[in-house]
Amino acid sequence: MFLTRFIGRAFLAAAAKSESSAATAAAASMATSRHNPLEEFFENDRGPDDQKPVYGRSWKASELRLKSWDDLNKLWYVLLKEKNMLMTQRQMLHAQNLKFPNPERVPKVRKSMCRIKQVLTERAIEEPDPRRSAEMKRMINAL
Repeated sequence: MFLTRFIGRAFLAAAAKSESSAATAAAASMATSRHNPLEEFFENDRGPDDQKPVYGRSWKASELRLKSWDDLNKLWYVLLKEKNMLMTQRQMLHAQNLKFPNPERVPKVRKSMCRIKQVLTERAIEEPDPRRSAEMKRMINAL
């Protein structure tokens, strides 16, 4: 009985030591990166002498038709993140009575998102299995 207690305590001590070293390593990596998740809702500040950035166009439906379901899903969430960042920035600047730079970016993101939904809906309609088609349509409507 004494031996099992001793072995159990040794294992617990070893586990606690490895957990504390893992926690210390995680804390050290967090301290070095100091990345705030809320920073993703704002663009990086540019100096007055920096040149005006050039933003691309919206995605065409023909380009989106060439992508896989997973790629379209990933692109949807990238565009959603971009839209949230733009809306946050626009609201923040509006509250400060400042002009929102490059307001043409918002419609480009919205068009791309609508076109992704269109392409995914086309694929769901073309699906021969009615159950899978209904499941795909539910997933699309949840986006």
